[in-house]
Amino acid sequence: MPSAIRTDKLTKRYRRVTALDRVDLDVTEGSVYALVGQNGAGKTTAIKLLLNLISGSAGHAEILGVPSTHLRGKSYTEIGYVSENQEIPEWMKVEYLLDYLREFYPTWDPALERSLIKQFELPLDRKIKALSRGMKMKLALASALAFHPRLIILDEPFGGLDPLVREQLIEGLLERATESTIFISSHDLAEIESFASHVGYLESGKLLFSEDMNSLSVRFREVEIIRHSDSPLPTALPDTWLQTKSSGAVVRFVDSRFDEQRATAEIARVFGPVRDTQFRPLTLRSIFLAMARKSEEA
Repeated sequence: MPSAIRTDKLTKRYRRVTALDRVDLDVTEGSVYALVGQNGAGKTTAIKLLLNLISGSAGHAEILGVPSTHLRGKSYTEIGYVSENQEIPEWMKVEYLLDYLREFYPTWDPALERSLIKQFELPLDRKIKALSRGMKMKLALASALAFHPRLIILDEPFGGLDPLVREQLIEGLLERATESTIFISSHDLAEIESFASHVGYLESGKLLFSEDMNSLSVRFREVEIIRHSDSPLPTALPDTWLQTKSSGAVVRFVDSRFDEQRATAEIARVFGPVRDTQFRPLTLRSIFLAMARKSEEA
């Protein structure tokens, strides 16, 4: 599959601070790719570099086969962009904004526009400054979808929104997923898990992993061991075991490279014979927390 987004060692430095550090991304067309990470991990910086909103320090990025540094006017007619801090002319009425934007996009679809207005219950005669935050995000998303973009980029679109509004935004996105690639950064991990096909994890500007959701859910497992006796944990534990904790004879940890046969052999090597072993799948939120806590411990 061709790539909708591709980066090669993409880097952004601000004097002594490296906001993005040699990031290699490959987002295939038609995927729903979620970029996750803590505040300050570099998610917004990555998006601004992709869209040529800021200049990079090193490396290369492409969107829809076009180098990001070459993105100009018409290039953006294939890209829908919604940001948490997006500026909208608040003195305008909703209807006037849509009228204004319509002229910039040759593929603007009036029928789709009407459908989105109805779906998001947008008040056409109301000034944007009078809208709630949730309604402003609906308007921004409708404006980004009405011209059938090949790529939709969303930067923290769900922040501070109530569950109903989030659900409406996700429904609107999923209806376009068959014709667009979606690239989204968000802290709402439960929401992301419900519809993302791929996920990348940024930490302090470094991309620690990038893979499809199925393989991610397969390789992370919560492991619970019941030993024959209560004894201190060994000091030398496998690097792939995260958050190893014991309570009496019970030991729990997250295996970040799970393979049942290998895990069973490692448990036997570290603890010897044990009474029982359980392997449980993890949610994306639990995986995120395990990775974040590993970083804090380091």
